[in-house]
Amino acid sequence: MKNIALIGLMGSGKTTIGNLLAQKLNMDFVDIDAEIEKKEKTTISEIFAQKGESFFRELETQALKEFSTKLNQIISTGGGSVQNSENLELLRKNYTVIYLKTRPEVLFKRLKDDVSRPLLQNPDPLATLKELLKKREGNYRKADIIVCTDTKRTDEIVNEIIKNVKS
Repeated sequence: MKNIALIGLMGSGKTTIGNLLAQKLNMDFVDIDAEIEKKEKTTISEIFAQKGESFFRELETQALKEFSTKLNQIISTGGGSVQNSENLELLRKNYTVIYLKTRPEVLFKRLKDDVSRPLLQNPDPLATLKELLKKREGNYRKADIIVCTDTKRTDEIVNEIIKNVKS
């Protein structure tokens, strides 16, 4: 089976779904953000604060290049990774790309108390989520498979993905 990459806005469930998929499909799971934090020995929030988003995006591209050569894996990408055309190309070439599509209102409910999301630390995080989706939706839609997650339980999402990647 081809490697799987999960894309979508922050809070769409990429890490949770990725872990469950990896267990069910007997594949390795890699969270790109967690790998960056491990390598840099700091949090994504700290990287954003100290070195800026563009520096973080460079680290993200390096990590995607590194992991795209490995087999039998599922990766969870950062929400903005698809904004870089090089990243999108890498993902589409090496993975079955799955977009976990989630409405901003649903994401806001999930993330409203999460202080680890640097892009949401502002007076109107819902507006930020809507703006991010507007900017990224075109690239998210280039995925091989789109799964709407708004009203589904995690097991339903996982089963839908498995059905789609096996057909």
